[in-house]
Amino acid sequence: MSQFMEKALEQARLAADRGEVPVGAVVVKNGKIIAAAGNRTIEDKDPTGHAEILALRSAAQILGNERLLQCDLYVTLEPCTMCAGAISFARIRRLYFGAEDRKGGAIENGVRFYSDPSCHHVPDVYAGMSEEESSKILKDFFKQRR
Repeated sequence: MSQFMEKALEQARLAADRGEVPVGAVVVKNGKIIAAAGNRTIEDKDPTGHAEILALRSAAQILGNERLLQCDLYVTLEPCTMCAGAISFARIRRLYFGAEDRKGGAIENGVRFYSDPSCHHVPDVYAGMSEEESSKILKDFFKQRR
């Protein structure tokens, strides 16, 4: 398992501890993590508080640029349409994600955002990284909720 995906999984676990849907994300540049976040929609009372969005915002602030050129994003769950759009606008170079999201995903499921010709920038996509662990965190979280 990649050290970067391990950090994203750690962020997902921390989100679960806060009662958030356990999704974690990290932005990497030049082999170093520059930003990490877990979901905070409930805590921040913000529907855009997805892990990907928060990590991208933080990385943009750190780098002083809204374009995260030469950056990679590791996320534990297939991004939704909102996050796929943000990833594209940020010009993320590579997207690595863990669990597939058949209901809300927008990369390999749903709208398949990057397949649309109107999408300006398409990152290289690597699905299924640490998929089993990512899925287990989500399943355990929702099992406890029921």
